[in-house]
This record gives sequence, C-alpha cells and structure tokens, in this order.
Amino acid sequence: MNKLKVYQYPKCGTCRNAVKWLQNEGYELELQNIFEEAPTKEEMTELVAKSGLELKKFFNTSGEVYKEMNLKDKLPGLSDEEKIELLSGNGRLIKRPIVTDGKRVTVGFKAEQYQEAWGK
Repeated sequence: MNKLKVYQYPKCGTCRNAVKWLQNEGYELELQNIFEEAPTKEEMTELVAKSGLELKKFFNTSGEVYKEMNLKDKLPGLSDEEKIELLSGNGRLIKRPIVTDGKRVTVGFKAEQYQEAWGK
C-alpha cells in the first residue's frame, strides 16, 4: 500500500473530500494539520520544486490572512525566498490540501486532477 503525506486542515471541507477520495483509492495517509504545523522552509521549497507549479499557486488567495496582509499587492515584489518564508511561517496562507508521495505533489482538490495523479 502506498503512503501519502497530506498537509491539510481537518475542518476544511475540501481537505476532507481529498482525504476521503485518497482513502477510497486505498492509500495510507499521514495527515499533518497545516494550521498547527506548517511545512518548514525546506519542505516548502521541496514541495514547490516537485509540484512544477508557480510559487503563487501555493497561496490561499481567498483566505482571511492573505487579505489582511494585503498580499495581492505585496507578493509580486517579494523574492521567492521571502514567499517561502511567509508560507512556512503561517499555514493559514497555504492553499490546501497539499499531497505528496515524495516524488509528486498536488495542491488543492479536483477529482480529475487526483484521478490523473493518484488514481490506481
């Protein structure tokens, strides 16, 4: 059985749907509460690199913290290192869930995307 690490927030409906989908596919999951324990700078750097996505795709742009910090205007002027530091410093800024098997990474939850990445 394959084991996946899922950075998620238990009260998030999208996260619960993703976890249920992955469990239905037979995966063993290691769940990490992203609000209590955000990925470290090293983990975020690795997740971004393995995902193939732009760094801005990891930000929860609809979240309260993102809006309170006025990041829509500030992000373009920040370096990648500063963006990684923001994400690793506050799990509420991170789009969730993030799923990885150590080689691949997906961000968010769309059944079609999961079928392609994690379907058996």
